[in-house]
Amino acid sequence: MNIISRSILLDLMKLFSFWLIIMTVVMMLVFIGQEAVRMNLGLMPTLKLIPFAMPTALAFAVPATILFSTCFVYGRMSAENEVVAVKSLGVSPLVLLSPVLGLAFLLSLVGVWLHDVSYSWGHAGTQRVIIQSVEEIVYGMLRTQRSYANPRFSIIVKAVDGRRLIRPIMNFQSNNDMPAFTLTAAEAELQSNLEENTLSLILIDCKMDTDEGLTFDWPGRTVQDIPLTYAAAKDLGDSNPAHLPIRKMGSAVESQKLAIAELEQSIAAETGLALMTGDFELLGETTWQKRQQSMRTAKLRLYRLQSEPWRRWASGFCSLAFVLIGAPLAVMMRNSDYLTTFLVAFGPVLLYWVFLSQSLALVKSGAAPPIIVWTANTVYMVAGVLLIRRMLRN
Repeated sequence: MNIISRSILLDLMKLFSFWLIIMTVVMMLVFIGQEAVRMNLGLMPTLKLIPFAMPTALAFAVPATILFSTCFVYGRMSAENEVVAVKSLGVSPLVLLSPVLGLAFLLSLVGVWLHDVSYSWGHAGTQRVIIQSVEEIVYGMLRTQRSYANPRFSIIVKAVDGRRLIRPIMNFQSNNDMPAFTLTAAEAELQSNLEENTLSLILIDCKMDTDEGLTFDWPGRTVQDIPLTYAAAKDLGDSNPAHLPIRKMGSAVESQKLAIAELEQSIAAETGLALMTGDFELLGETTWQKRQQSMRTAKLRLYRLQSEPWRRWASGFCSLAFVLIGAPLAVMMRNSDYLTTFLVAFGPVLLYWVFLSQSLALVKSGAAPPIIVWTANTVYMVAGVLLIRRMLRN
C-alpha cells in the first residue's frame, strides 16, 4: 500500500471509528428504549438488553457511518483539489478509491455476520430477557393500566395492592394442549420460577369457566402453573425462520422439503381412501380447505427459509453498494460541505431499503426466486461503477 492509500485509509478509520461509536449508542438507545416502553421493562431488564441489542445497532450503524466517512474524506479531498493534484502526477483516481472500496468490502463481510447474529442470537437473547421478566412486566402493566394482554393470555384486575391482585379475571386462549377457559378469583398473586421456566398463579377462591360451558370451583388457595413463554407470548425455539442462524438454514430447508413431501403424500392417501370407501365427507370443502391451508403454510415457511440467507448477505453488502455511489459522488461534487454531499448520497440509499423489502416480499410469497433479493444491491453497484467511470473521464 502506497503513502496516499495509507493516508486515506487512516483518515477513514479515524472518522469511521468516532462516528460508529456515536451512531451505535444512539441506535441502541432507540432499540432498547422502544422495547422497554413497549414491554414496560424496569431498569435491570432494560440493562440486560444492551448486549443483545448491540449486533442490531451495529448492523444498521456500519453502512450509514462508512457512507458518511466516505463523503467527508473524499469531499474534502476533492474540494481542496487533492484529486486533481494526484491526476496531474499521472496517478489514476482509482488509487484513491481503493482504500475505501477495500474497507467497505471487509465491512460488508462483517455486516453479514452482524445481521446473522442479530437475527438469531440477539433476538433470542432479547426474548429470553423479556420472558424472564414477565412477572415484572405483568405487574407493571396491571398497576398502570389494570390490564395485561397478549395473543395467548390476558388479565384484568380491579386493583393492585402490593403484589395482591384484587378480583382478577384471566382469559386463556385455546392451543394444542388445552381448550380456552377463564379464571376468576377473589385475589391472586404471580410468582415466576426461572428454574422451572413457569409462572405460578396463586389464586384465592378461584372459579374456572370453559368454552364448553363447564364450571369448576376451587375454594381457598389454589396454585396454577403456566409456562413463562405462554404468559409472555414469546418462544425461544427455532420455529421462526427469521431467527435461525445461517449455519442451520440448509438443514432446515431440507427438513421442510421433506415435511412438504410427506404432507402431499398424506393428502393424496386420504383423498384416495375417501374415494375408495365412498366417504365423501373427507372430500368436503371444509376439510379440503384445511388441507390446502396446511400446504400453503408449509410452503410459505419453505420460501422464508430460502430467502433468509440471501437477505442477510444482501443486507450485509449494502455497505459496499453505498460506498460505490458515495465515493464518486463526493469527488465529482467537489464540495467541502460534506454534509450536503452525504445527504445527496443518502437519498438513493433510502430507496435501497424499499427495493430490498419489496423483493423480499416477492420471495417470501413464492412469486420470485431468492436471488431477486440482490436486485437492489446489483442496481446500486452497477450505478456506482458507472459513476466511477464518469469520474475517471472527468
